Amino acid sequence: MVSYVNVFLYGVGGIVVAGIALLVAFQERLVYVPVLPGLTKSYPITPARLRLSYEDVWLRSSDGVRLHSWFIKLFPDCTGPTILFFQENAGNIAHRLEMVRIMIQRLQCNVFMLSYRGYGASDGYPSQHGITKDAQAALDHLVQRTDIDTSRIVVFGRSLGGAVGAVLTKNNPEKVSALILENTFTSIMDMAGVLLPFLKWFIGGSGSKTPKVLNFVVRSPWSTIDTIGQIKQPILFLSGLQDEMVPPVHMQMLYAKAAAHNRRCTFVEFPTGMHMDTWLAGGDHYWRTVQLFLEQFVPQNRDDVSSNQGNVIKSYL
Repeated sequence: MVSYVNVFLYGVGGIVVAGIALLVAFQERLVYVPVLPGLTKSYPITPARLRLSYEDVWLRSSDGVRLHSWFIKLFPDCTGPTILFFQENAGNIAHRLEMVRIMIQRLQCNVFMLSYRGYGASDGYPSQHGITKDAQAALDHLVQRTDIDTSRIVVFGRSLGGAVGAVLTKNNPEKVSALILENTFTSIMDMAGVLLPFLKWFIGGSGSKTPKVLNFVVRSPWSTIDTIGQIKQPILFLSGLQDEMVPPVHMQMLYAKAAAHNRRCTFVEFPTGMHMDTWLAGGDHYWRTVQLFLEQFVPQNRDDVSSNQGNVIKSYL
């Protein structure tokens, strides 16, 4: 009887070890999805299809990877805020164009859309180390432009893009005016525990006392929960309560961590918002929330920003 139990335990242990080994070996293929199932890596449309005036921008990251971007302006002389947009994981920037079209109209802004390495027309293969360099290259390009107000650059990240944007914002307190996060996770390790619950024993989680056994082998941890508390710029948190990918509690934890050290944080929930459509489900309330945040913290006259932060948005909400 004991031998059968031992065989069973060894078998279960072997399956777990094999599963973990596969996760470690193929982790970046699981974290990054540049191509949607059944589609090609190329762009299905360009901004011209939506009658948007745009510029193809080619960049070089600091490690030499060639990157593609679109810079879309409301009109040639627009001096409104410039939003540096970091997309969700799956697909490429072309799949976000309808949202960006509405963003430009509602917020009277410019939008810079970066294709991470390995995504869209950009070269290379995605990794946290590499994408962090890509984001920096995009910001450095914007700061050097003479056709925008470089004092009004706002980072906007959704899901994976929120993790990217948080790191960039932390690293550039003088270049980024504000950060907007939407449906972003606390860390890849926490998401692994959500998607594969049996791993929770091995990886622990944010706020957990369980040893994070696998942390040392994860190449793309994207630990936003550790980054967010170091950001000094204003932050707007947009959370869809019907998010089927990232549990809304992740956004609540990020807000709590940030607000403990940063008074200029605002958290807004959208009851019907799912992971990819909170901007659509939220309707006018969503866009008005973002608009008021920009008016308060990224005004045309930067001297208008006072230490009495948060009242404009809260009075509307």
